[in-house]
Amino acid sequence: MTPGRATARAPVLLAVAHGSRDDAAQKAVGALAERVRQLAPALDVRVAFVQHAEPSLADALGAAGPDVVVVPLLLSTGYHLTAGIRGAARTAGAPVAAPLGPDPRLAEALADRLAEAGRPAGTPTVLAAAGSADPGASGDVTRQAALLADRLGAPVTAAFAAAGQPSVTQAVAALNAGTGGPVSVATYLLSPGHFHDQLRDAAATWVSAPLGDHPSVARLILDRFTAARQPTAI
Repeated sequence: MTPGRATARAPVLLAVAHGSRDDAAQKAVGALAERVRQLAPALDVRVAFVQHAEPSLADALGAAGPDVVVVPLLLSTGYHLTAGIRGAARTAGAPVAAPLGPDPRLAEALADRLAEAGRPAGTPTVLAAAGSADPGASGDVTRQAALLADRLGAPVTAAFAAAGQPSVTQAVAALNAGTGGPVSVATYLLSPGHFHDQLRDAAATWVSAPLGDHPSVARLILDRFTAARQPTAI
């Protein structure tokens, strides 16, 4: 380093997850962040959580410095984005990227996870999201279902494990009755945990793993960072 010249700090990509008390969920977020680091070694990729885990978003923003972009690890809009994440980022003066979904790259990742689960081509599928009381979130999931249907070339129904209708169980039963054949469930979650455990009780023949550290998700996170950063991308 040249004497008297400070080393420039790398831009910070602060990936913010909902948070969970499940260790497997925390490990999944960590693995996804590591995938992003491998794709973009010039960035300082950090993780924070809205609840149930550390560091908190407020603490992570306080430690990040001025050149930080918050990238929500959320698959749709909803309360945690509009109230929690954006509010904290506004206080810190940090830009916030758009949620990850809906996006064709998530359809690519979902299709790969279904293939890994053994789903035969042409099988009707339920896109199973956690759900939200926010109508915008439900609309995002419905749009992602359409993107996945285009990718698979087969019917895809949006459904919800918690808030929202139809439930995953109802959607699986309706598709099964309508087609007379087996049904697969595409897990529209980033991490394992309670909601993914519920999906195994939906009577589908194939249930995919969460999206996790799929390379398409990591690339999408970087694209969201680039779009939100001011000035423009590195």
